[in-house]
Amino acid sequence: MKLTIKDIARLANVSIATVSMVVNKKDQRISEDTKKRVLDVIDKYNYVPNRVASSMVTKNTKSLGLVLPDITNPFFPGLARGVEDRASKNNWNIILCNTDNDFKKECNYLEILQEKMVDGIILTASNHHSYSSSIMNKINIPIITLDRDIDDVKHLGTVKTDNETGAFEAVKFMINRGYRKILHLSGPLSVHTAKSRYDGYLKAHIESDLLPPKENVYQGDFTHESGYNLANELISNNVPFDSLFCGDDLMALGALKALAEHNIAVPETGVVGFDDVYISDLITPALTTVHQPIYEMGFKAADLLINHIEKNEKLSGEGFVYNMKTELKIRSTTK
Repeated sequence: MKLTIKDIARLANVSIATVSMVVNKKDQRISEDTKKRVLDVIDKYNYVPNRVASSMVTKNTKSLGLVLPDITNPFFPGLARGVEDRASKNNWNIILCNTDNDFKKECNYLEILQEKMVDGIILTASNHHSYSSSIMNKINIPIITLDRDIDDVKHLGTVKTDNETGAFEAVKFMINRGYRKILHLSGPLSVHTAKSRYDGYLKAHIESDLLPPKENVYQGDFTHESGYNLANELISNNVPFDSLFCGDDLMALGALKALAEHNIAVPETGVVGFDDVYISDLITPALTTVHQPIYEMGFKAADLLINHIEKNEKLSGEGFVYNMKTELKIRSTTK
């Protein structure tokens, strides 16, 4: 039989309010003897508090939804770890939703999370999002977007890195190292993250008086497979290049595999990634890449959202952007 808080109160011979204070760890004014009686009953009957029922009173479930596009990409578990660690500091729970970059699945998860009465959502949108006001008008809980900003979604704001500056510094470094035919294997340019990295790539060329033609940009989808396929296509079609600036590390790793299969020497042909996921420094040759503070980004997003909910802290107005700095990690795939 599933016990209720009333049953626990009766068995411990205390009031319902006393049980509630013990369960919610607000028992500073309760005697140790009374507290022990309540805890003994809870332990004996394996009582599990009904947090949803409690939330009807407190208006707070102490839970956040975390919506990510691809949990198999090592970038996103790093974000999740940061979110989870910050949440656990205040005894908050995380409901993880992996969308597989499926926009319909993403919208479905947002509605489910609202039905589950989460107090807030941290959202990293799919590659192919296309929100409509009719969908988002149904969501009336706080949302912070993480890594990828979205123009057409009502949200508190975004935590991300300065992708344009990170890309600019990486490509500028490549130019200074003597690379001149730098092709860009980008993510989907409909995604803010990919577009900002492309803008940085372009800016570095303009400042170096090396304006690249538009056909120097080849769109993938931030996966290992797309980097591999794009690089293979370039090689098979005899497209001239002396280096590749990739939209993320997975695309860079795919490109490196293609170069190796065609016996193209690295770093004579340079490859640079973006993210600095843990595997980037484990492969041979180790990948030159733009480091993002992945864990810190997730931690900060959860910190801002939890403080907003618990303390009603304002976030510099709707639509704020919290930018973190990137750092170029120079390794063995560049001269």
